[in-house]
Amino acid sequence: MSNFPFLSVLTVAPLVGALVVALLPRRNPELAKQVAFGWSLLVLVLSVIMWITFQAGGDRFQFRESYPWIPTWGVRFTFAADGIALVMLMLIAILVPLVILASWHDAESSKRSVPVYFALLLILESTMIGVFAAADVFLFYVFFEVMLVPMYFLIGSYGGHQRQYAAVKFFLYSLVGGLFMLAAVIGLWVVGGRTFDWNQLVDADIATGTARWLFLGFFLAFAIKAPFFPFHTWLPDAGRAAPAGAAALLVGVLDKVGTFGILRYCLPLFPEAAKWFAPWALALGLIGIIYAALLAVGQNDLKRLVSYTSIAHFGFIGVGIFAFTTQAGTGAVLYMLNHGLATGLLFLVVGMLIARRGSAMISDFGGAGKLVPLLAGVLFFAGLASLALPGTAPFISEFLVLIGTFTVNKPVAVIATLGIVLAAAYVLWMVQRTTQGTLNPALTEVDGMRRDLNLREKAVVAPLIVLIVLLGFYPKPVTDVINPAVQATMQDVGKTDPAPEVGTVQEARR
Repeated sequence: MSNFPFLSVLTVAPLVGALVVALLPRRNPELAKQVAFGWSLLVLVLSVIMWITFQAGGDRFQFRESYPWIPTWGVRFTFAADGIALVMLMLIAILVPLVILASWHDAESSKRSVPVYFALLLILESTMIGVFAAADVFLFYVFFEVMLVPMYFLIGSYGGHQRQYAAVKFFLYSLVGGLFMLAAVIGLWVVGGRTFDWNQLVDADIATGTARWLFLGFFLAFAIKAPFFPFHTWLPDAGRAAPAGAAALLVGVLDKVGTFGILRYCLPLFPEAAKWFAPWALALGLIGIIYAALLAVGQNDLKRLVSYTSIAHFGFIGVGIFAFTTQAGTGAVLYMLNHGLATGLLFLVVGMLIARRGSAMISDFGGAGKLVPLLAGVLFFAGLASLALPGTAPFISEFLVLIGTFTVNKPVAVIATLGIVLAAAYVLWMVQRTTQGTLNPALTEVDGMRRDLNLREKAVVAPLIVLIVLLGFYPKPVTDVINPAVQATMQDVGKTDPAPEVGTVQEARR
């Protein structure tokens, strides 16, 4: 199975599924949903087999494939996956079927084509897989730009309030970042030996000044995509306007392309520039943690609140990356996975709550747990996972980021810890205002608020809850895959973990 072309098949399969779904008759929406769901399960099965086949102690990049594309420019369809990419591919494979189930009635409520909606979800899955699997810089750039298209239409055609404004803002921000990246890609090709192959570029000898400019071109595109402060303003609007399922993929996966790009391209290709820029990156991460958390506290819109929490979480991921320790780096990558699971669950549950109430305003709720206790319980669990409660998966990743950062930069770790306190404030306040307290009499007049989670919705939330709890107590299967890739990245940067202090070692021995 190690010779099976997993990555190319995983990239193409959702495209084929999207074509099949799009061609189905519009008058039979149930068939389109079933085919899309079945196709996403096929991708999940292939991804699980790939995970089992991956050798954690083997080569850094596995499942390598390379096919000619544009010989004049040295461009090839080259795919390969290290432990970081593999974890993100599994996240995609897990989330997409659950998003399809959760979105069963979203397209119908928008009164637009149901087959097209689910075809767009499959196209989005294909482009997301491609961007994480690409080992050719030009191919990565193509997927980086193309994945904007299905998300643009999901927001602009199937979204809610101000959907066209949010879709255009999302597209323009990402497009501007992509233009900076395109300039850097061209420059890298010129100074890197006229090749786009990652393995050759990582060994290229690039002048210090040139490397710093190229680093900034890539970093700006990734900072917008992540998003890091101050390039974050598109996310609350897009998260609010997008359908809940699309928003879960937007925040759970698409945003990770930014942090993944920093780990895969900015650090190994421009190690000196990464170290030069690290203090500024750490500062942006800290500002994002505190600033976004404070804004989240004051939100009255549920989806905007969840979007701001994600900006704060990406601040933690940025701090973990630029701390340049294996612990912090592993925590950052694990945070990318755990944030996708926890925030994906939170967005999906919020979407279920909004669908029942017909409003995203927190002030329109109050005491909803008395009418939908199971849904309220899942919302509470998702909120606790989002604030990294011990026993949930995000706690492990957040702890690794903080402890790995503390060993090299104590002030940064201490300031970042304030974000945990603020997270408790905005999450618990959200839960208290929506599902706890005195029952809002207006809720009793809404038919949807009399329906708790049905079987389909339970099938959506149950796998995510299980994974969040399982990885909260036993993250080893994932960290074993992540660690070698993170260690190799730190070696590319020329960073080694600091030796334990003498007193610490003696205390540990006692």
